[in-house]
Amino acid sequence: MLFDLRGRGRRRTVRAIYLSLALLMGGGLVGLGIGSNTGEGGILDAIIGDGSTGDTATATLDKRIKSTTAKTRTTPRDPVVWSELARLQYQRAAVDGIAADDISYTDKGKERLRLASDAWQRHLELDPKQPNARVARLMVQAYAQTALNEPAQAVRSMQIVTAAEKPPSSNLYAQLAQLAYVARDNRTAELAADRAVELAPEDKKKLLRTELDRIKAESLKQPAPTTTTPTPALG
Repeated sequence: MLFDLRGRGRRRTVRAIYLSLALLMGGGLVGLGIGSNTGEGGILDAIIGDGSTGDTATATLDKRIKSTTAKTRTTPRDPVVWSELARLQYQRAAVDGIAADDISYTDKGKERLRLASDAWQRHLELDPKQPNARVARLMVQAYAQTALNEPAQAVRSMQIVTAAEKPPSSNLYAQLAQLAYVARDNRTAELAADRAVELAPEDKKKLLRTELDRIKAESLKQPAPTTTTPTPALG
């Protein structure tokens, strides 16, 4: 699924929603490996490596991608290996695939994100008992309008993030509702919005409901997402 971004108002609305999601993603920095001791790593790991910088860090990341890709061939039914490959390819996209606006991705970056998506979809197809929620956080961003622009897949990944959070988070359900409204998955959006309001502090419930209703109204003014051909993967 892809947003039709030909209209100026459409681009502005969708970009605003995704920028608000980035700000609201309370665990986003942890998901990127910043301020986390999970060992999952993130964009910073991809840039600096194990105490390295520049070309050395990139070379180290490329070696990790190569070795993990080899593991997917020897153990193709191991979901852990596929989620690790998705994480590494996402990180690689950030090394030299960020556009000049520091928000969107270049074509080269999107090719890397497509490889991350392919690995992530394989992880999900293997139906792990607990899909990797940390990598799911990264994939929400990979499927954003400024990246692969696949709202339905962003919703699917965000559902994994939301379900894994214990105790449940009003903030995460609000993010899920926003993504689902944009993707025109109205049933998921309404359920998530109701849950977000239910979990919110009493003095924040009304404000949150008003904001989610506003996002819903804005999304309904825009053309529905359309299907498109995926970005070609790197060879």
